[in-house]
Amino acid sequence: MGWLADETGLDKCVANHVPLTPLSHLARAAQVFRDREALVYGSTRLTYAEYHARVSRLASALNLAGVQPGDVVATLLPNVPAQAEATFGVPACGAVLNTINTRLDVDTVAYIFDHGGAKVVLTDSQFLPLTLAAVTQMEGPAPRIIEVPDAEAGVTASGEHETYEEFLATGDPGFPWIMPQDEWESLALNYTSGTTGRPKGVVYHHRGAYLMTMGTPVSWRMVLHPRYLTIVPLFHCNGWNHTWMIPLLGGTVVCCREITAKAIYDAIADEGVTHFGGAPIVLNMIVNAKPEARRHFHHVVEVFTAGAPPAAATLAAIGKLGFNVTQVYGLTETYGHVTECVWNAEWDALPEPEQAAIKARQGVAFPMMEEVAVVDAQMMPVAMDGATQGEIVMRGNCVMKGYLKNPEATAKAFKGGAFHSEDLAHIHPDGYIQISDRAKDIIISGGENISSVEVEGALMHHPAVSLCAVVAMPDEKWGEVPCAFVELKEGHAADEGILIAFARDRIAHYKAPKRVVFRELPKTSTGKIQKFELRVLARAMVQSG
Repeated sequence: MGWLADETGLDKCVANHVPLTPLSHLARAAQVFRDREALVYGSTRLTYAEYHARVSRLASALNLAGVQPGDVVATLLPNVPAQAEATFGVPACGAVLNTINTRLDVDTVAYIFDHGGAKVVLTDSQFLPLTLAAVTQMEGPAPRIIEVPDAEAGVTASGEHETYEEFLATGDPGFPWIMPQDEWESLALNYTSGTTGRPKGVVYHHRGAYLMTMGTPVSWRMVLHPRYLTIVPLFHCNGWNHTWMIPLLGGTVVCCREITAKAIYDAIADEGVTHFGGAPIVLNMIVNAKPEARRHFHHVVEVFTAGAPPAAATLAAIGKLGFNVTQVYGLTETYGHVTECVWNAEWDALPEPEQAAIKARQGVAFPMMEEVAVVDAQMMPVAMDGATQGEIVMRGNCVMKGYLKNPEATAKAFKGGAFHSEDLAHIHPDGYIQISDRAKDIIISGGENISSVEVEGALMHHPAVSLCAVVAMPDEKWGEVPCAFVELKEGHAADEGILIAFARDRIAHYKAPKRVVFRELPKTSTGKIQKFELRVLARAMVQSG
């Protein structure tokens, strides 16, 4: 027997075991980096001491408003300081943070309010009409509305609701945070883009977010005091967990409300931004920026990109401008990125096109993940030949708890002891994963997932539409956009503009098709639409102009 066979007295206790939570990072930073700049937005400059105090006020105000541990607090906010403060302040009162995509339609927002059971919603004044319209469609009790104006952007308060600063004033800056007693406690609720019907509520735990914040700096080669620009929406996987991470390093979060090439270049030149994440559309924006938007800077900016593989030409062009791009991959269900294209120095000698092709791979597992693999239908690893296709599956602490109020979907996602991404890929001989297709015909446009089923459902409501199928069409700006192929009913007429406008009235504008083609749809003998043929047609249309 080993010398530790007798472990009497070696029990877990409060001295040697503390539940992991990203809240610890800001609590520590308020002491270690007290006077360092923590949060920047225009003229707003908060030190860590001030940031911590405002977060504490928010947690206290929510507590006084009757928010109990386990309750849900929603936000409808762009990347402004209130969203960053809510990232810590909501869980600091024991509540669960539900950041809602500001681009969603009224019906979906109402569904999320109801399904998540939000007690309070912090809403930007710009999105107040969306919030109020959603509240009127709710079936359950409405959340208390706190309005967040934005003086920096000229977005003024309506005067009809309590403002964020008024709400904060009711709170105590010395409020003792309600830390989790168990790291499995729910931290955040994020809704998928609804790839099949209604969006699903993905529940994060404190442990997963904490480990994401510890693994990311390793992969991003970060040192103390990075300056991070919020390009990734803070409603998208909680900004890939980066807002929780930055206090760990005593860094600075630079908020960016409107994502433009000028805003990015200005932030790099004026604020010394060193890191940001974004979809390939952001890379294209930088590469194609007008001369007047560009600014000179003398340091390398590290960029994580995800959402769709960036074009090789884009990667080659942006590298010459002072940006080092790393392709990452993940899902809402995995807290954001869980694979990375770790660069091998030997590849430096390869021709530029080959380097760009490698950089477009989804890569290998992040250090905080246990396993990311490509498997066949029997859950066996596929051949590492760069051709055999399988499904990406994952195991590790950065996998969600499950889908809220949906045990059937949770069981399906975890079948066989791993999380099923439903993304199809192959694996190269060096172990690097590369997506080859997307299950369920997901369209990834500007980093946002669009359900072809949802778009088809909207178009099918038009009285002239007999049948339709929506597929991804390559797009220089957005990476992919929806393209609809439509069969009209006999004796009915409609044109492209009419159907696009019809869809925009029923679903979020970014989900509406950008092109409508009228033709008979290719079908199998059983009547199933052959979307593969339609994808080929869509690509051909782009190539032919």
